[in-house]
Amino acid sequence: MEVAIFSSTPYERKFLDEANKAGHHKLRYLDVQLGPDTVGLAAGFGAVCIFVNDKADAPTLEALHRGGTRLLALRCTGFNNVDLEAAARLGIKVVRVVTYSPNSVAEFAVALLLAINRKVHRAYNRTRDSNFSLDGLIGFDLFGKTVAVVGTGKIGCVFAQIMIGFGCDVIGYDPYHSAEFEALGGRYAKPGEIGSKADIVSLHCPLTPETHHIINADMLRRSKPGALLINTSRGALIDTEAVIEALKSGQLGGLAIDVYEQESSLFFRDLSNEIIQDDVMQRLVSFPNVIVTGHQAYLTREALTTICETTLQSVTAFEKNEPLENEVKAS
Repeated sequence: MEVAIFSSTPYERKFLDEANKAGHHKLRYLDVQLGPDTVGLAAGFGAVCIFVNDKADAPTLEALHRGGTRLLALRCTGFNNVDLEAAARLGIKVVRVVTYSPNSVAEFAVALLLAINRKVHRAYNRTRDSNFSLDGLIGFDLFGKTVAVVGTGKIGCVFAQIMIGFGCDVIGYDPYHSAEFEALGGRYAKPGEIGSKADIVSLHCPLTPETHHIINADMLRRSKPGALLINTSRGALIDTEAVIEALKSGQLGGLAIDVYEQESSLFFRDLSNEIIQDDVMQRLVSFPNVIVTGHQAYLTREALTTICETTLQSVTAFEKNEPLENEVKAS
């Protein structure tokens, strides 16, 4: 089957080619994002493969349908960038990668936590300038601290397990309670407990209308002074302007994010020779207690292998008119 792959990168192409080594599919790599201005590039392709910042709204899906596309394959777990109702109306099947390597994202969240707490990013920059002063680099022991895990799915459970290994008291928030989370030693928070007790809050939930800006000004006002916030899930879980105000006042002790609300215009490209026009991002990176990485939490060999293999398996199943195990449907 012919597949147009948007937002493709050189490192992804290597793993996709390996997953397609038998040559069952003809892959056309496109380094641009899918959207109204680029959808014409998909004309004639029965399947289109997209990533987290590609735009599959109703007008784009309608254009894909006119061009002959009948399968939209997401090489990611989240699907908040797809209008599922429009896809269903048009008869376009949508598949995703339900799970790839929860360890990759959870371990990266821990790396961000350790780095922001112990000021690793600042120490690294200092020593490169032969500055070995320790002033301003004091952190705190994780042992005995309260860690709130918002979203206790597969990734949240792996993160919780690691935090329990550090000797933390782990509390969770999720509308759907996980027996696995509780078996690990986590417990679900009582109303208001995350704000009042959590020294660390780590986000591992999907982006839905209910979770949009789950971290907002009101929540931050009620949070424990000096708490650290980690986000490796979706950028719009956080009201970035509210977080900036909490950082300025000292209410929030530190922020480490691998995702950003307006990341689609920035991430996955080299802008080092350009002037960044995003004032909010510029304000964020100006804080000494903020770390921003460019959506790399999933980026391990194991995760990329699974993502690419699962995506192409779904394309094969669609081509053979077999059941789509990873299909996403409008609720």
